[in-house]
Amino acid sequence: MSQSEPTLMMYERERIILEHIKENPDLHHNALLKLIVPKFMAKTTFEKTRDSLIEKEIILVNSKSNMKFYHLTENYTHKAAQHIEQTTNNSFHDLKIQIKRLETDFPHKDIDEKINISNSILRRLLQTDNGFTILDAIKNPKKTLYRDEHLTIQQLIYQVYAIIQNDKDSELLVPTIISFLGVIVPKNPSDK
Repeated sequence: MSQSEPTLMMYERERIILEHIKENPDLHHNALLKLIVPKFMAKTTFEKTRDSLIEKEIILVNSKSNMKFYHLTENYTHKAAQHIEQTTNNSFHDLKIQIKRLETDFPHKDIDEKINISNSILRRLLQTDNGFTILDAIKNPKKTLYRDEHLTIQQLIYQVYAIIQNDKDSELLVPTIISFLGVIVPKNPSDK
């Protein structure tokens, strides 16, 4: 691939590898490599992307004699939903514990730590809420199955915001943290 060609985004690389594996299920590693490299990506990029797909369990590897064969994970959609549910629930419970400790620890931190901790917690709360929203959509798009969790996250966001507002450094914290949240929350379409 020449330097002037635009680089492919990660999802495009993953899609290319997945398509080639699906279309050529009997090809061993080297044959698959020849189809993809250098036409779509460099060898190192292929290997990193393949490793990422294996790590995410999107593809599996079978070895026959000294050759590796790749195939798509069966029933991946179901496994992905289970993974989303597990990681979302773990994050939810971890955040509740972390915010409980925050009330006593926060005043003793320096201002940069307060900003980093606040931003991290708020970002994780929003990501966790998104996880519950995705699960609601996957499981039953006509009902909010995780209503209690959504409400608890709303209350946790309030707690974090109250801790920030009541802090001695709030005049510096609030604008910085609100500015960070501007990156996360949707922009006004008329602001383009």
